[in-house]
Amino acid sequence: MARARFTPREFEARVTQAQGRMAHLGIDALLLTTEADIRYFTGFLTRFWESPTRPWFLVLPAAGKPIAVIPSIGEPLMRKTGLEDIRTWRAPDYDDDGVSLLAETLGSVTTQNGMIAIPGGNGTHLRMPQQDWMRINASLPDRRFGDDRGLMCAQRMVKSELEVQAIAKTCAIANRAFDRVPEIAKAGVPLSDVFRKFQMLCLEEGADWVPYLAGGAGQGGYLDVISPADDRPLEAGDVLMLDTGLICDGYFCDFDRNFSIGPANDKAASGHARLIEATHAAFEAARPGQAVSDLFAIMDGILTGGQGGSDAGRLGHGLGMQLTEPPSLIAGDQTVLAPGMVLTLEPGIDMGGGRIMVHEENIVIREDGAEWLSAPSSALIRELPL
Repeated sequence: MARARFTPREFEARVTQAQGRMAHLGIDALLLTTEADIRYFTGFLTRFWESPTRPWFLVLPAAGKPIAVIPSIGEPLMRKTGLEDIRTWRAPDYDDDGVSLLAETLGSVTTQNGMIAIPGGNGTHLRMPQQDWMRINASLPDRRFGDDRGLMCAQRMVKSELEVQAIAKTCAIANRAFDRVPEIAKAGVPLSDVFRKFQMLCLEEGADWVPYLAGGAGQGGYLDVISPADDRPLEAGDVLMLDTGLICDGYFCDFDRNFSIGPANDKAASGHARLIEATHAAFEAARPGQAVSDLFAIMDGILTGGQGGSDAGRLGHGLGMQLTEPPSLIAGDQTVLAPGMVLTLEPGIDMGGGRIMVHEENIVIREDGAEWLSAPSSALIRELPL
């Protein structure tokens, strides 16, 4: 499958849409500091964000094109995105790490009493030192600073068709890697080896990199889904779960698969079947106009009889340029589904004795309902050799 091509028109449409929202909310400039938000408007894709040393800024004015205020080391790559206004400084600079340049830029695109907004709400953060943020505020005493009142959340929650295609491609890579798990996992193989080799399978199948892999293994279930892999060999009767968030073309997939080492006992087989039942029930209900909380209630009704979920806290979430995005599939999230939203459905079940099982699929909301992005799993848990 060819790489997703995000054309200049795609980014221009995102900017135009955001500026329309800014006008409605009375925002004169939007300041963005995180990898996903900056890439959303520019296509600036690099793993250099792994280094926390340098801050990066993008200013979206009320009209016109975005302005990048970035360390000079990033200028050549930012030029390749087609962005024209790129302002740089040599970083790191312990005395003035882009602060004066950013303040000057924000001042130039706003007027007295103008509103400068940053993304706010759950899942957001300001990626710059606190003292530098305070200096920015002090440098512009006649400007107002506040949050974006959900602008970026609403904007990124609904994907363009190109974004959906990118996520579908990433899911297809993971599908192929999961189909090859029998090549690397059987009784006697340490879980840590399975984790390493599964990442290799993802890369062989076309992943750009694998920033997230979690899972677990245990008799009839596993204790949690976030621990690093240990060196305990897989044993007959174990349930193995692998949950991957790999990246291709800058977009994540996020779904898991459960496997039984040898024949599954009745309890594990039944638990897996209930997880698939819950997933399919939510899939059938997932259509425009439905509330996210309704999907939670449907799955929770099947899994717990409506007791309110588990300690995991939610039964799915949004997906895109980040592994997890809004909304959260919880009882309190009243977000209304719209075409273009990409979600994970992630029911979990208590297997007793502190053990659990979790299943996850990726879907997109279309005009007439939901569409699978990951290849939906069978109700029968897949058996791996002894």
